[in-house]
Amino acid sequence: MADVTFTSPAMPKDVTVYATAGDTRTLLSVAKEHKVPIHFECENGECGSCACQVTVLSDKTPLGIALTEKEKTVLKLAGKITDTQIHDAEVKDLPPPWRLACQFIVRHEDILVKF
Repeated sequence: MADVTFTSPAMPKDVTVYATAGDTRTLLSVAKEHKVPIHFECENGECGSCACQVTVLSDKTPLGIALTEKEKTVLKLAGKITDTQIHDAEVKDLPPPWRLACQFIVRHEDILVKF
């Protein structure tokens, strides 16, 4: 179970929604279900239009994360993440600051999503 807070200048106020962890839904599908206006085009991790900053709202070590190959490529080409951040994600399970909403699976931790 996770609280996901969406924040953006495109919205009049922040929106916090409850997401069930482990149901393998993407952050984009959670946003769409709750009418949060995250911009997207392909929904397949190839265009990068749904890039957003994801921050874990806990003092605990973030849960292990998995970047898809598409996500690594698109975010790196867009200048959103570095080779070091990719390495840290793969080896140390440290989440990078940017993710693709269409690829990020909501986990059992509260997060802040800026877009």
